[in-house]
Amino acid sequence: MAYQYANSKLKLFSLNSNYPLAQEIAEIMGVELGKSSVKHFSDGEVQISIEESIRGCDVFIVQSTSAPVNEHLMELLIMIDAVKRASAKTINVVIPYYGYARQDRKAKAREPITAKLVANLLETAGADRVIVLDLHAPQIQGFFDILIDHLQAVPILSEYFKTKDLNPDDIVIVSPDHGGVTRARKMAERLKAPIAIIDKRRPKPNVAEVMNIVGNIEGKVCILIDDIIDTAGTITLGANALIQNGAKEVYACCSHPVLSGPAIERIENSVIKELIVTNTIQLSDEKRSPKVKQLSVANLMADAISRVYENKSVSTLFD
Repeated sequence: MAYQYANSKLKLFSLNSNYPLAQEIAEIMGVELGKSSVKHFSDGEVQISIEESIRGCDVFIVQSTSAPVNEHLMELLIMIDAVKRASAKTINVVIPYYGYARQDRKAKAREPITAKLVANLLETAGADRVIVLDLHAPQIQGFFDILIDHLQAVPILSEYFKTKDLNPDDIVIVSPDHGGVTRARKMAERLKAPIAIIDKRRPKPNVAEVMNIVGNIEGKVCILIDDIIDTAGTITLGANALIQNGAKEVYACCSHPVLSGPAIERIENSVIKELIVTNTIQLSDEKRSPKVKQLSVANLMADAISRVYENKSVSTLFD
């Protein structure tokens, strides 16, 4: 769908985390990205300059809080402050990947809840609305006292697998843990497939140990689905367990390809036939692989921005 907002009060800005995605959104919406610059003082402090008038405008800022996480988060907070002081009508923050979301509760004594802290920072800086995609835990929406729209990548990922030459009767959607069952079930409903669950324990962060598999996967094509793939330890360990328990082949998919440390090496050496990800995080050259295919969320984001700007329902996009 093409939009035309060239002469409107809608202003779309991009910071440094994912400029290609922001540019794609701008092209879909028929607007140019707002003129701004991000520079640094000699000691590393972020300096932002907005180089056009935004007085009375509805401003949308596209920024994933991906690596380097702290740098990109500070860019976003400072940009929000700059936009507020430039007399924007509304400040809408588009965060394709919401970082610090994995600490969403106190799992043990004396732990922070960083997902709530980041929500507080965004509100204090002056954001009026947040548009995010696939939060690590849906309840993070409740950490915000401002408007929040929570989009999902499952429809995009599901449509891709519908184009593959796979026998629908052979497909099983697999959740890599109990926490991802809802996500797996949503994809299973779209592909009309059963689900299975990998029951595992995690002795420490980024380290997983598979316990057993709940569900019938013998002779099946398994599709592992997760929201984040970081070091790829969980997903590759799960894929190996599926093959060892009789699966015919294994695909994997996720919304946010963090892919840090040994992730690419693990994926390339794993039994995973193909890893499908979205472009909520811009992949550097060293994070690219023939096994990794990236799908765009630009149309989804553009549609959400358009509906917010035109005061139309966004709820249809949640499905």
